[in-house]
Amino acid sequence: MRRGVLHRVLLALVGLFLLVLGATVLAVGLGAPPPSWWIHAGPHDVLLSRSERTHWRDTNWWWPTVVGGLAVLLLLALWWLTTVLRRRRPAEILIDTGDGASALLRARALESALAEDAVQQEGVAHAEVILRGSRTAPTARVRLHLERDMDPATALHEFTTRALTHARESAGLASLRAEVHLRGVKHRAGRVT
Repeated sequence: MRRGVLHRVLLALVGLFLLVLGATVLAVGLGAPPPSWWIHAGPHDVLLSRSERTHWRDTNWWWPTVVGGLAVLLLLALWWLTTVLRRRRPAEILIDTGDGASALLRARALESALAEDAVQQEGVAHAEVILRGSRTAPTARVRLHLERDMDPATALHEFTTRALTHARESAGLASLRAEVHLRGVKHRAGRVT
């Protein structure tokens, strides 16, 4: 399962649990009979009884620890929420058409075109391209899988002068920075007789 889908499913389950718990608290507070799993006896029952509140009164560390732990838990939940909701990849790229207007190009279309261009090179077995950054200044993260007899310097030079330049010019971008990772294709060892 993809990481983004897993985060959304987990976030939906936590949200559903909190929604059910909040609705139950509201219903019991308004006078509905509490469910069998409810921890309190009725709507006038308090969250912490007097004995529970004063049990740790003599220890100076208890309440600051509880409040600090809850604050850390809240900060971690907010951090997780912002990382899940933040989009790292642009969905579209803004292109200047030259007549004062602009057009939108789907980022996935540019990614697939750049990958197909890279695979057309001699010695490149497979290419993966991911665009990151903003819609006005995207950056490409490229992974090239090279055949075993391909020189990495030649493959990198070919990619930057042909495929990357072609993609930049086709999209009408002023610049298209790229981070290129080269990896050799795994192959079986040759048999010597």
